[in-house]
Amino acid sequence: MIRKYIEKIKPHFEEGGKFQSFRSVFDAFETFLFVPDTTSRSGVHIHDARDSKRTMSIVILALLPALLFGMYNIGYQHFLAIGGNVGFWETFFCGALSMLPQIVVSYVVGLGIEFAVAQYKKEEVAEGFLVSGILIPMILPVDTPLWMIAVATAFAVVFVKEVFGGTGYNIFNVALMARAFLFFAYPSKMSGDQVWTRTKGTFGLGNPEMAGGVAQTVDGFTGATPLGQIATTGADSFASFGFTNALGQPLALSDMFWGFIPGSAGEVSTFAILLGALILIVTGVGSWKTILSVFVGGLVAVVLVNQFASNAVMGMPPEYHFLLGGFAFGAVFMATDPVTSARTEKGKWIYGFLIGLLAITIRVFNPGYPEGMMLAILLMNAFAPLIDFYVVDANVKRRIKRGAVKNTKRKGIEK
Repeated sequence: MIRKYIEKIKPHFEEGGKFQSFRSVFDAFETFLFVPDTTSRSGVHIHDARDSKRTMSIVILALLPALLFGMYNIGYQHFLAIGGNVGFWETFFCGALSMLPQIVVSYVVGLGIEFAVAQYKKEEVAEGFLVSGILIPMILPVDTPLWMIAVATAFAVVFVKEVFGGTGYNIFNVALMARAFLFFAYPSKMSGDQVWTRTKGTFGLGNPEMAGGVAQTVDGFTGATPLGQIATTGADSFASFGFTNALGQPLALSDMFWGFIPGSAGEVSTFAILLGALILIVTGVGSWKTILSVFVGGLVAVVLVNQFASNAVMGMPPEYHFLLGGFAFGAVFMATDPVTSARTEKGKWIYGFLIGLLAITIRVFNPGYPEGMMLAILLMNAFAPLIDFYVVDANVKRRIKRGAVKNTKRKGIEK
């Protein structure tokens, strides 16, 4: 029924139709719903069974576990901070109501710009922002104002993507550049020890141990992520340091793995991220070589730094580095971006390894910015083409050398 209706109105959007100026908009919605049936009429072309829209759909599917759990965790941290005791769905909807406006703003601004550019250039609407639009709110602090998300999204789409030619031509990851823009333009909102959450309510209800058993009404609560805690504590050793939640209760390693810790929606649950990684690897959308090499590079960096540990950050074991912050999320969903990452098979190993190495290095030696993953990936985005160039160049030289040896042997046999 939908197919028949689209075929009926399609002539109005084609050349000569009364809505021809909106041809690219119509094409975007049509190809989103149905696989295009157009075929090549000349030359030799190899077509994959999955187009770019389907690839983006798989990535969004892989992001859903982390997104949904991130929404639940926002509500969980909220009610934990105010001492509330509610059910699963109330907790989930509390977090969803915090996240959905950010997702809507990201998509409205980003897709609005993409549609406008496509109309102006009379080209098809690219699909790349389908993923970037959901990644941007997933990697930002939950209390980021909507106007800041709108400004950062507009900056990323225009100056990181469109000026380079659109989808497939950008040098840097669009979502990470949106976060980087906010990090440098509004650092107090993106870093420090008071950037994760702000919520209103009655603090101490149902917990007589808090505030001497007296419930206290507060205007807001701000809490540091675990990485923010360890970066600002000044502890001499990791062994004497303990991560705590909003109530000052100790956090276990299992809490960090499942995701019951403060943090951006996408980064908290390593379990949900691993589910997404499995989807990407099984479908062939994400490179397991890149993902694995990021963790290997991080492990090497942590082992080296641990040998010279003089504070809590330098002494932090590798499992904490992998479970906290955006390390796992960046390795699975950011480092594997097919446009901005290395494309040669050997280059993927080098690219991922250097990202992991740099991410831990930045975390350890830059107390003002305890995350590190964002800057590491953006830096390696710039070097990805160079890595691929030298990998291809080495392959060419090796084949030339191999051919020269074969020719020498052949001439020797002929003589």
